[in-house]
Amino acid sequence: KGYNLKYLEQTGLTIVKDDPNNPGGKKQFDRFKGRVLFPIHSMSGRVLGFGGRILGNDKKAAKYLNSPESLIYHKSNVLYGIHFAKQAIAKEDNCYLVEGYTDVISMYQSGIENVVASSGTALTESQIRLVNRLTKNITVLFDGDAAGIRAALRGIDLILEQGMNVRVLTFPDGDDPDSFAKKHSSEELKEYLHANAQDFIKFKVSLLLEDAKKDPVKKAGLIHDIVMSISKIPDGIQQEVYLQECSRLMDISESVLFNELAQLKSKPQKPTKPYRSQQPLRSVSQGRSQNSGVQVDPNEPPLEVLYPEMVGMQITPKAQKIDELNKYEREIIKALVLYGNLQVDFEHYVDADTVSNPYADKYEIEIIPNVVSREIYLNIQEDEIEFADPMFQAIYNDVMEQLVQSETITVDTFINHPDKEISNFVTSVLMDDEQHFLSDWEGKEIMVKSKTKSSVLSKYVLEIIFNLRRVLIDAKINELKSDLTAGNNREVALEAIGNYLGLRTLICEKLGRVI
Repeated sequence: KGYNLKYLEQTGLTIVKDDPNNPGGKKQFDRFKGRVLFPIHSMSGRVLGFGGRILGNDKKAAKYLNSPESLIYHKSNVLYGIHFAKQAIAKEDNCYLVEGYTDVISMYQSGIENVVASSGTALTESQIRLVNRLTKNITVLFDGDAAGIRAALRGIDLILEQGMNVRVLTFPDGDDPDSFAKKHSSEELKEYLHANAQDFIKFKVSLLLEDAKKDPVKKAGLIHDIVMSISKIPDGIQQEVYLQECSRLMDISESVLFNELAQLKSKPQKPTKPYRSQQPLRSVSQGRSQNSGVQVDPNEPPLEVLYPEMVGMQITPKAQKIDELNKYEREIIKALVLYGNLQVDFEHYVDADTVSNPYADKYEIEIIPNVVSREIYLNIQEDEIEFADPMFQAIYNDVMEQLVQSETITVDTFINHPDKEISNFVTSVLMDDEQHFLSDWEGKEIMVKSKTKSSVLSKYVLEIIFNLRRVLIDAKINELKSDLTAGNNREVALEAIGNYLGLRTLICEKLGRVI
């Protein structure tokens, strides 16, 4: 198919070794030969790697084989199924966490779409943060294997540290999510999940108390273990509620548990590195999606492979005038506050089929009705953008949390927000003349086809989204130009600038059509 062997080897699809029968020669073969492949997607839908399950009966071969770590695939930062589950997770305000690929697929086919898998690896903080962006609630599903359950319990403490709520559910002995879903109807599966999910404290006590109740030393160790888990919870009220529940279940006084918690808190903690966003590089390759209107050559290697030094770089406004970035971030927050609950028709510009019709326009218009807040969320999520202004990021997070809980934005909560800066900002937005806010289209001498509020609003929202992307790309181009001036990686920088300029041109084309 014309793929370059160099990139197939770097991404782990092909294994290249010295050929013993040909001195100096190379021997290559397919890593996943004879296996059914499970593509592993990023949050935004980019294929990063594969899991392969053996189809034959070779007992010497591993049952599952995964893509190795590469420039674009880091298994500790990825959850299998997150791209397909993210909207259902946000809507249901809960994420089911399973172990394997087939667990995800079988549950999804049974109507449980808010499900992801850690793909057989130990749960990591980066994986938990992916879920935390969508919901505060995780339900961990275990099969009946007690040894596996005990090992997986370690991941629960990591979830608690992120301030998330954890529920746990086990399937009958011999069953896992895959087999249970195949044996039962969709309604039976949903009912089982609803009826059997329990709080992690009750689950941990019921799991371990049977072994410990006749042994005072073991029971003391269990109590210490549970209090240790509770100490991971950042919210003090939640800690107290869990300690009271633990006291009731373990038949031990609350004062003893509170003393134990106080001792754990007084112990010096290991210093931790401040969390830095692990957002992958956007707008070079992952940004070349349908939304950006860029045609991707299937034979072209990922740009992360071509430019490895750019992997993991977050698009930041180092060389961009901060006022322009701040302007469009501010406009997005204004749109959410003023119009977030409104539903309007959005014009999406998709690539036209110019092969069958060479006279067709480059883009076709597809009308998609959507709520303003949902449209903004999908675009922000698509490019995995984080606001540079901490206040705007805080407001955006609060808005998304409200939408998850009630599917509507309550502006009064911002007016009465405990953070005075947020309260003052939202109040000033509401005091602005709404008609003036939207009538700036006339100020730009832009004639729109319809004077209806819906038409103007949809164009306004798309304009600020495209402009935000344009500003972020300009920032990256300026950053690369600085590298050229410094004489660093000149060839790589020139090629990367060319790619960014191409993407910027496509965005400006769509921006011109919007306005």
